[in-house]
Amino acid sequence: MAQDEAKPTGPDLSQGVSLDRLADGATLVGHVGEDEVLLVRRGREIFAVGAHCTHYHGPLADGLVVGDTVRCPWHHACFDLRTGEALAAPALSPIACWTVEQRDGKIWITGKHEPKPKPRGKAAADAPKKIVIVGGGAAGFAAAEMLRRENYQDGIVMLSSDGAPPYDRPNLSKDYLAGSAPFDYVPLRQDDFYRDNAIEMRLRQTAAAIDPRNREVALAGGGTIAYDRLLLATGAEPVRLVIPGADEPHVLTLRSLADCEAIIERAKAARRAVVIGASFIGLEVAASLRARGLEVHVVAPERRPMERVLGPQLGDFIRGLHEGHGVVFHLGETVTAIDRKRLKLKGGDTLEADLVVVGIGVRPRLELAEQAGLKSDRGVAVDRYLQTSAPGVYAAGDIARWPDPYSGEAIRVEHWVVAERQGQAAALNMLGRAIPFTAVPFFWSQHYDVPINNVGHAEAWDEIAVDGDPAAKDCLLRFKRGGRLVAVASIFRDIASLQAEVAMERAAAA
Repeated sequence: MAQDEAKPTGPDLSQGVSLDRLADGATLVGHVGEDEVLLVRRGREIFAVGAHCTHYHGPLADGLVVGDTVRCPWHHACFDLRTGEALAAPALSPIACWTVEQRDGKIWITGKHEPKPKPRGKAAADAPKKIVIVGGGAAGFAAAEMLRRENYQDGIVMLSSDGAPPYDRPNLSKDYLAGSAPFDYVPLRQDDFYRDNAIEMRLRQTAAAIDPRNREVALAGGGTIAYDRLLLATGAEPVRLVIPGADEPHVLTLRSLADCEAIIERAKAARRAVVIGASFIGLEVAASLRARGLEVHVVAPERRPMERVLGPQLGDFIRGLHEGHGVVFHLGETVTAIDRKRLKLKGGDTLEADLVVVGIGVRPRLELAEQAGLKSDRGVAVDRYLQTSAPGVYAAGDIARWPDPYSGEAIRVEHWVVAERQGQAAALNMLGRAIPFTAVPFFWSQHYDVPINNVGHAEAWDEIAVDGDPAAKDCLLRFKRGGRLVAVASIFRDIASLQAEVAMERAAAA
């Protein structure tokens, strides 16, 4: 999470620094006044940019330089060294740029200038006059932001069933829920962003149906909106428990900001919490509630938490990590009933709880697409440009199943960074850019002070090659199927994780 900025370190670049201190391909962190600046040398060219990622303030000097870009070590955001533009989510804001001069064997920084993103193409002859986005989550927001960044001047309408403007959902199970991040870190943009960029944000507004033939969206409660291009970014919703007591007031799920606020409010007076489900969300919630001082129990049917996604080695590590922080696991168990103070387990035991959080997975919201007759394949089927079977209708995020060029398979991924990057790609393609979506899936999970990064997509594997030791919080695991690498998971191996991402991108493009 972003931290208060420390006093800048390194050389004062406004006074010049010897060119010999910066080898070809190397980086150097210095400062200009109070600004930390990253120098990057590429042959005879030297770039000077902001030293920290604009997402969570990650140190770009610890990242990876690829061509004329630099990638953040924490969450794999990518920035253009020439323009400062945030080329790939989760960062959305550019980094600052400085003018560089070389003279007398030294590098001099002579002035700061505003980043100048360059549009990725010319407007198409049939450029849309009105774009409607159904969904106010990661994909929907990223699409709207990218449309304006690309100088699209016509109408944008966002329909969101949420009561709050788009926010940083990963924060809801991590720092904000734990109480270590203020609310200011939650909104993706302040309210004036939508007004200043003429984005018509309609909160608590649900689309009841779409009519691809007439290019209209019917609204719940009446009325329609016409569109030239439509983006479906309806996301996913939590799977609900279907057992006696599942509707008790202290039984909550976590998906929205309102859900998070309700959990925080309940946690203030709670002593013991039970988390049902050892999913990423469930275990991040467990860690956050421990940070708030609650006794936490986790009930899940698996032998190991996260084994299906991360394998047995990381599954055992995650369990041990949580147990080391006082979490009690009840694995191989399910909850059969809940009353005001107790949960009954299938094995016969009971657990007391003042707060119950259900994290047993999510399901994509496909109703609109199915009612409209869009082609489906365990999700909304899209082509490599993220267009559905209906012309002018695109899909992104949790609902989209797309042809992944690296695996050669159609995949659907329920992760924040993928949703944002798909929203950005869909925006460009709605403008006629015809840019295939080729990003390699990436996600991260945070458990106490331990981040777990994952590159690629492994629904199945037959081999896990372990480099390092998970128990030492220093490892990289390569998941393979039929001898081919399908995913890489890592703990504190940031450069290796970035290198794996780049290698997968290049293999997909070959």
